Amino acid sequence: MAKALNQPLKGRGATGNPDNRFEDHTHERVDDGWGSLDAPLEPLRTTVQADTARTVIAYNQSPDVPFDRSINPYRGCEHGCVYCFARPTHAYLGLSPGLDFESRLFYKQDAAALLRRELARPKYRCAPISLGINTDAYQPLERRLGLTRQILDVLNEYGHPVTLVTKSALIERDLDVLGELAQRNLVQVMISITTLERDLARTLEPRAAAPQRRLETLQRLSEANIPVGVLVAPLIPVLTDAELEAILAAARAAGAREAGYVLLRLPHEVKDMFRDWLEAHRPLQAAHVLNRLRDCRGGRDYDARFGTRMRGEGLFADLLAQRFRKARRDLGFAGLPALATDVFHRPPVETETRNQLELF
Repeated sequence: MAKALNQPLKGRGATGNPDNRFEDHTHERVDDGWGSLDAPLEPLRTTVQADTARTVIAYNQSPDVPFDRSINPYRGCEHGCVYCFARPTHAYLGLSPGLDFESRLFYKQDAAALLRRELARPKYRCAPISLGINTDAYQPLERRLGLTRQILDVLNEYGHPVTLVTKSALIERDLDVLGELAQRNLVQVMISITTLERDLARTLEPRAAAPQRRLETLQRLSEANIPVGVLVAPLIPVLTDAELEAILAAARAAGAREAGYVLLRLPHEVKDMFRDWLEAHRPLQAAHVLNRLRDCRGGRDYDARFGTRMRGEGLFADLLAQRFRKARRDLGFAGLPALATDVFHRPPVETETRNQLELF
């Protein structure tokens, strides 16, 4: 019997490379009589390419998130979290949201310079920037390129507030600049923890830090007086929802001062990829997970409406919300202080830009 179409690869989250939704044609592996479907897959190599951009700050008007601007220094993410809601964005590059997303990476080489230029604009008004939202700003590539560090240095230099969400222990490298930002109430950090089960995390988010390592990172940030919280994201019905209280308790003990959660989201190609992952790694739970998730999404795999996409609706979603509120209250999460915006000072306009402005 031939092997399944999609075979799990060690260290990778996606089980295949599905065609993206913009393609005119689809591809299918077929048996040519030589056992090609049984042959081991070739090793998947990661490639890195510069991404040219005219701006680095992206703005949004979503009522579901507590920020209106963000910076993503990288496209694609080597952490390989199979559930990542950002996977479909790789389709805009003509690539697959599957293995391409976690192996064909792009970086904004001029991110810090672009940020400095945008902050210098006369019409710019200061508000917290969220760093690394679509893809983790501290993914493994950051260790080599240091773009996130460069961005933090710019924000620190001009007193600009910033928030971060990460699954990586690499953020500890930047305790110095984060500490300086924290002294002026200019930074908040949320550590994302999906599960405390190491075996589950290894296949669900294969190249992110281990769950216990994330708790250590949370504690080190707290000990350095950096405002830090925990984000239980995504919360996956059946698979991880039973751990909700345990994750919150462990994070609180490590020094988390705030907590949040996000129900699993399966936009576009992610729904089929997650279904394939379940069949490969948790086949006995697959139907139960998907049925329970549909209970929270009006019978669908995903509901993209503002106001419901983050938490879902229905009896099970309401129960999750009640459990979260009770645990947050009982554990004594006090919340994080509001970030300061009154210490921001605008960078000087570059000479070349100033000369161009004088022509008008």
